[in-house]
Amino acid sequence: MEDKTVILTTLNEAWAAPNSVVDLFLESFRIGDHTRPLLNHLVIIALDEKAFSRCLALHSHCYALVTQGIDFSKEAYFMFPDYLKMMWRRIDFLRVVLEMGYNFVFTDADVMWFRDPFPHFYKDTDFQIACDHFSGKPDDVGNKPNGGFNHVRSNNKSIEFYKFWYSSREKYPGLHDQDVLNNIKNDSFIRNIDLKMRFLDTQYFGGFCEPSKNLSEVCTMHANCCFGLESKLHDLRILLQDWKKFLSSTPAQKISSALSWRVPQNCSLDSLRRYALPPVNTTVEQT
Repeated sequence: MEDKTVILTTLNEAWAAPNSVVDLFLESFRIGDHTRPLLNHLVIIALDEKAFSRCLALHSHCYALVTQGIDFSKEAYFMFPDYLKMMWRRIDFLRVVLEMGYNFVFTDADVMWFRDPFPHFYKDTDFQIACDHFSGKPDDVGNKPNGGFNHVRSNNKSIEFYKFWYSSREKYPGLHDQDVLNNIKNDSFIRNIDLKMRFLDTQYFGGFCEPSKNLSEVCTMHANCCFGLESKLHDLRILLQDWKKFLSSTPAQKISSALSWRVPQNCSLDSLRRYALPPVNTTVEQT
């Protein structure tokens, strides 16, 4: 964009397969309210060769991020070793983007874009991030951040923050980037570098953990609080159907409270608790 802002997402083979996550992700941009032009600023970061090939068939801006010795192509189950490696590789790459002078909006590919989110970003903020649960106060460090959607301005403060975030994985082994962020968000280091951090309201930036209740205001919806690709796809397809129903409704229906999401269904916090996750520092083979 004119201010050197780029929209970024990452993609592996599992999410790039036909009729999988990336198709729904791109469809949301095409049918959203003033979101189609944002595709001109979206760069898809492919984590493996097949994801890169599929990206080239679907989109204009693709980048191959190869990590030697690690196969990111298969579905990376939540909190399993491959998942953790993928999340930390992402954090390190985003630090490089900031060092290149680009502001970015990072979005997981399972975030559906229904409206242009830029009017709802804070203007004076270095780092702002969506939440699994929002307290109602954007500066409350008690909010539960979700690393799947954030807006970051490129400056010395944000670069140092990403270095600190990445290095903190050693202090908290076995945790993913989101939980590490939860542990460091009130650290004195962040205050010392004077990083301004804000948390985004789930009214505009919702998810399955805490859905946006107003379809007339929602900008994005994230398939968080979900275990397994099939469960995620099931609920995302229903989410898009609900959005299309909203778009085709009358003005009176749009301002009424009659229209609401039918999700989550297969996705929920209970779905995460139902699975025995691997203990810290334990290697579990992908199944």
